[in-house]
Amino acid sequence: MAVADIQMPPDYTDDGLRAVLTARSWQKGLGVLLLSQFLEDRYAMELVAGGSEGVGYLLKEKVGQIVTFTDAVGRVARGETVLDSDVVSMLVGRRRGAGPLDDLTGREWKVLELIAQGRSNPGIAEQLTISVGAVEHHVTHIFDKLGLRETPVYNRRVLAVLEYLKQ
Repeated sequence: MAVADIQMPPDYTDDGLRAVLTARSWQKGLGVLLLSQFLEDRYAMELVAGGSEGVGYLLKEKVGQIVTFTDAVGRVARGETVLDSDVVSMLVGRRRGAGPLDDLTGREWKVLELIAQGRSNPGIAEQLTISVGAVEHHVTHIFDKLGLRETPVYNRRVLAVLEYLKQ
């Protein structure tokens, strides 16, 4: 089990995070508890990206709360995931930037997902048990909402899929 500060020498950036991620790659199952005075979603996301078993991220202000700190150490050592409640609140509350896909309905999202899978309009209609005309209607709305106009140079289906993949 390792306990480290995210910001450590030599650069005082994210050296501690890099060190524990490297250590975990060398020793599978190594429990690591990261401490930080900074509430950064990218640190939490990088920490759990390789697997969330036996990892923790605790704000330094909680270290002084002995019960909280020792509980976190014990839980991480047992292979559990421990994320500071403030970190969880930040991750749950974070919003992605507004984008062109925000206006799509649930059905339009599903149609776009099926387009991204390479399905034709009849294939989408079969999958969703709707008419081909209904699919064409949804596709037209997707193109309109994404601002994709008919041109001889670009394929609107491909451009719509590229927008979908950005999300």
